[in-house]
Amino acid sequence: MDYQLIWVLLIAVAVFAYVTLDGFDLGIGILFPLIKDPVKRGRMMNTVAPIWDGNETWLVLGGGGLYAAFPKAYSLLMTAFYIPVFAMLLALVFRGVAFEFRFKSQNHQKHWDFAFSAGSLIAAAMQGAMLGAFIEGIAVENGRFVGGAMDWLSPFSIFCATAVVVGYALLGTGWLIMKMEGDFQGNLRRLAKPAVIWMAANLGVVSLMTTYVNPAYAARWFDMPNMLMLAPIPLITAGLLFWLWHAVSHREKTVFGITLGIFFLCYLGFGITLYPNIVPPMITFRDAAAPDNSLSFMLVGAAILLPVIFAYTAYAYWVFRGKVGDEGYH
Repeated sequence: MDYQLIWVLLIAVAVFAYVTLDGFDLGIGILFPLIKDPVKRGRMMNTVAPIWDGNETWLVLGGGGLYAAFPKAYSLLMTAFYIPVFAMLLALVFRGVAFEFRFKSQNHQKHWDFAFSAGSLIAAAMQGAMLGAFIEGIAVENGRFVGGAMDWLSPFSIFCATAVVVGYALLGTGWLIMKMEGDFQGNLRRLAKPAVIWMAANLGVVSLMTTYVNPAYAARWFDMPNMLMLAPIPLITAGLLFWLWHAVSHREKTVFGITLGIFFLCYLGFGITLYPNIVPPMITFRDAAAPDNSLSFMLVGAAILLPVIFAYTAYAYWVFRGKVGDEGYH
């Protein structure tokens, strides 16, 4: 049994689950500055109040899985991304505190609104910046990180940060369209239109820029027969973006579902571009893996815990399905 490959796939699933599930509630915070009415802001937070903290489970699972299964990769990545990781975690703390205090401290509600919005924006931006820096590659010599503390910050990583922020905002808009009704839903549809255009432009530019970052990335996509085999991914993505443009005007659940599909295809393309590297551009997941006996032992625990996590996550979303009013959960 290929334990190394199994653990790569498990961590990939955990990261994608975090990006999509926590992505839309980060997106709600990113949208806060565009919605001035405090009552509407309260309704926005109420849509994710019962589930937002459960979404963070996947961040812990992805990070913990990387630490246990690929300790060499964890060491290098945490060293290279210490500043953005710290900034992201601090932003998530402020955001989590704001979730509770906003409903309890009426006199300082604006301050907690700012903490919630700023925390969401900073967390999303740091994730995007790390994504861009990860694609560009980590400076490693003799198994040690030899780059600088600010190597993660570059024009490409900044553009990726912008792309992730816009993507999360669109994901959040799709979630709110599904949860709201009436005039507020109409306002959200109008916000979604420019977000779709911005997201499409970002995807096109990031995809092209990625092929210039490393010649191996360009070869993966444009050399024959890879080009023919991989062509459906960008073509289907373009089709989904076109469908999304029309869906935001008159659909509810479809908008969120299409956006999830676009995120999945982008994530799939990201994996295809980097495979088999876990620390680009040189270290593969097999180079960074823990011994097989450790991986097999941990796989037993994962086989027990993962179905439980999937089950309680699905149950929570099922219980709190449907439209959300002003009554809230606090």
